[in-house]
Amino acid sequence: MRLLRRRYSPLKVALAGAVFVIFLFILQKDVGSKDPSEEPWLKNIVQGKDQVLDLMLGAVNNIRDSMPKLQIGAPVRQEELAPSARSCLPGVYTAAELRPLMERPPQDPASPGADGKAFKKDRWTPEETKEKERGYEKHCFNAFASDRISLQRALGPDSRPPDNGQKPAAALCVSTYLLVIILVDDASTDDYLKDELDRYVEQLQIVRVVRQEERKGLITARLLGASVASGEVLTFLDAHCECFHGWLEPLLSRIAQEPTAVVSPDIATIDLNTFEFSKPVQNGKQHSRGNFDWSLTFGWEIIPPREKQRRKDETFPIKSPTFAGGLFAISRSYFEHIGSYDDQMEIWGGENVEMSFRVWQCGGQVEIIPCSVVGHVFRSKSPHTFPKGTQVISRNQVRLAEVWMDDYKEIFYRRNQQAAQMAREKTYGDITDRRKLREQLHCKNFTWYLQTIYPEMFVPDLTPTFYGAVSTGRELRHNIGKELCLRAGSASAELGDCQYRGKPGRG
Repeated sequence: MRLLRRRYSPLKVALAGAVFVIFLFILQKDVGSKDPSEEPWLKNIVQGKDQVLDLMLGAVNNIRDSMPKLQIGAPVRQEELAPSARSCLPGVYTAAELRPLMERPPQDPASPGADGKAFKKDRWTPEETKEKERGYEKHCFNAFASDRISLQRALGPDSRPPDNGQKPAAALCVSTYLLVIILVDDASTDDYLKDELDRYVEQLQIVRVVRQEERKGLITARLLGASVASGEVLTFLDAHCECFHGWLEPLLSRIAQEPTAVVSPDIATIDLNTFEFSKPVQNGKQHSRGNFDWSLTFGWEIIPPREKQRRKDETFPIKSPTFAGGLFAISRSYFEHIGSYDDQMEIWGGENVEMSFRVWQCGGQVEIIPCSVVGHVFRSKSPHTFPKGTQVISRNQVRLAEVWMDDYKEIFYRRNQQAAQMAREKTYGDITDRRKLREQLHCKNFTWYLQTIYPEMFVPDLTPTFYGAVSTGRELRHNIGKELCLRAGSASAELGDCQYRGKPGRG
């Protein structure tokens, strides 16, 4: 892809957003003093019930330990709010600039999944049932439905916000030329992904397949794709994605405005069972941004008041402490300048958090653009094997902690004993080049990141007197108003009536 020209209007074209809320549960409570009067959470109890409930719910958000997370969860669709003041695209791009490179063939409205609707089938033969089950087992989604939905299915009318009659006085126009689409085959074993795939993409002309001889995972695959790309902007997408109307132009527009921006689309959910596309709605949404917890697991949170106040209107970019990492665009020159990926990380895991820290600390910015909408199939578990075991995730996380987190890495190590052992034994590989990169780019420290980019983050004591994990099924109890207890449930932590499972006086 290439940006050929750009014109700046008196009114900035601002783009914003992603809509998810996912609750990750990890409980690791750091205790800084034996004196109850010095405990912040006890002071909150004195202040009242609401503060205590906030504390307990904060503990719920930290209830699971540091087991490596093998999947990023699906977003929760947000409720609709009041209509937005401005729209995303109308009046910003010319009709010629929005014309697709290839026209979509005519659509049959009765075909499976047409217009982004759910795939439905009332009657199943035994053979079809077996095929569906095999698809779930191999891919962790309904491959039977996917195989029967057209590769060129339309997603219906553009349902992003309307113009509301407030067009910019002058337009920022971006001419988009798609130079090449690169499919990276990470040593697939299926026959249909070999010669059959090559024959199919030949007719598409601008599509190229590059293959790795042995499976090396997402990080190495993306580095391979970037190495053969020729455009001025690199756009990375997972394979299980489907793009909505005008998804690319807002990303390119923002990069044209700010070359150091690493921009992600608003990621919509494609249902893993029916392949229904969760389309954007006409009215404004409550947006979310990426975060992380101290086990270095990516998650989502509602935009805090500080960020809401900063954004001038609904189309403004959302600054995000971290990004999911599966779908994003970046200037090619900036990708190389900022250090691309840590090529000593293996397979998958931690690379998105590492890039988030690195970009922010070294002068860039991570943003979510709401006018760009891309659907993604969120699976409940990973269909992929880890040739060297899932400890590679901890190894990747140790590499990012050792380079970018300064003394705060100790908080992570208290939550991941496997990572702590790797750090002690220095079995995480050579990080000399990554530390040199940090020095050469004059990157800021992690204290700056926490105070400036993510001041909402709770930071435990770096040197607590005691720390540990709640690992039994017993209860944490308090006595403000109605007596409630935090305890382990069937799938997560629960806040409810006490059952007095602990020893008397010690619940």
